[in-house]
Amino acid sequence: MTGERPPTRHIVVMGVSGAGKTTVARGVSEVTGLRFAEADEFHSEENVERMRSGVPLRDADRWPWLRELATWMADRHAEGVSTVLACSALKRSYRDVLRQGPPEVEFVHLHGPAELIRDRMTRRTNHYMSAGLLDSQRAILEPLGPDESGLELEVGPSPDELVAAVVDRLGLPPTSSR
Repeated sequence: MTGERPPTRHIVVMGVSGAGKTTVARGVSEVTGLRFAEADEFHSEENVERMRSGVPLRDADRWPWLRELATWMADRHAEGVSTVLACSALKRSYRDVLRQGPPEVEFVHLHGPAELIRDRMTRRTNHYMSAGLLDSQRAILEPLGPDESGLELEVGPSPDELVAAVVDRLGLPPTSSR
C-alpha cells in the first residue's frame, strides 16, 4: 500500500545515574538514526536544584517529568520518527507512564556493580547528579519484569560493544557504519 509509514521504534536506555545511559543511547542514535533525547534535559529547574543539592527526587517530582517524556515519544511516533531516550526509568510505575506515550516502548536496562558506577560518577564533570545519590537510586531500582519488553546489559563492556549489543539484540537496522 502506498502512503503507509513504516512502524516506529521507541527505546529507553535505563538504569541508575552513571551506568552509561546517555553514552549508549547517543551511540544507538548515531548507528541507527533514531532520534535521541536526554531525559535530564526535560527536568524542571526545581528538580535539577534538588538533585544538585544532593536531595533525591520524590515520585511527586517525577510524574510531570515522566508524562512530558511520554508525550515527547508519542509526538515523535505521530511524526513517524523512531526514538531512543536516555532515562533512569528506575521503577516499573515510571516505565508504565513512559509506555502511555507511543504504542510500544522497549527498555534497555544497563546495570553493574555499585563500585564501578560510583567510580564513573566521581570522575565525570559538569553533571548535577552527585555520586551521593547513587545509593538512593539503587534502593528504588526495580529491574525489568518478565512481561516488560526489553533487555538487560552489564555495563562492563566498552560503550561501542554495548551499542552493538543493543542494535543486534533489538534488531535495529543500522543506517551508518561506526
